Amino acid sequence: MGVALYPGSFDPIHNGHIAVIETVSEIFETVVVAVADNSRKVGTVPTADRISLIEQSTQHLTNVNVTMFSGLTIHAARDLGASCLVKGVRNSSDFNDEMTQAAMNAASGSIRTLFVPGFGAHGLVSSRFIREIASKGGDVSSSVPPPVVEYLNSSNPSRQV
Repeated sequence: MGVALYPGSFDPIHNGHIAVIETVSEIFETVVVAVADNSRKVGTVPTADRISLIEQSTQHLTNVNVTMFSGLTIHAARDLGASCLVKGVRNSSDFNDEMTQAAMNAASGSIRTLFVPGFGAHGLVSSRFIREIASKGGDVSSSVPPPVVEYLNSSNPSRQV
């Protein structure tokens, strides 16, 4: 069914993201996970490390590629040959925000958006809360893939996630 683009900050990637990627990888021939590199916003995990963590966490999926982009998502989609954007939604607040973006993207770039609902144990996981809990020494190992656990532990040896 072509190429789907799953854009986001993925700071860090968590099991909710992985569930979306796994779902979409069953539908599309190729899924491109695109890490947004915003020079005005410094991420907790450097962009290169985020890309590596996503690659490690999705290596079981042969049709998933990982890249970085800056600028407009619709331009990245065009450049990568994507026919669809993928957005994970956890709740009505996410849906409202993503629906507004989808309408703008459709109007200005003629690209459709596929919403994938959060489901299961990881349906409501948030990178923001992962970062906050991990920074205070909390255990996030049930919410992130093993490579992220290793990364978080190596980033702060006094903390074992």
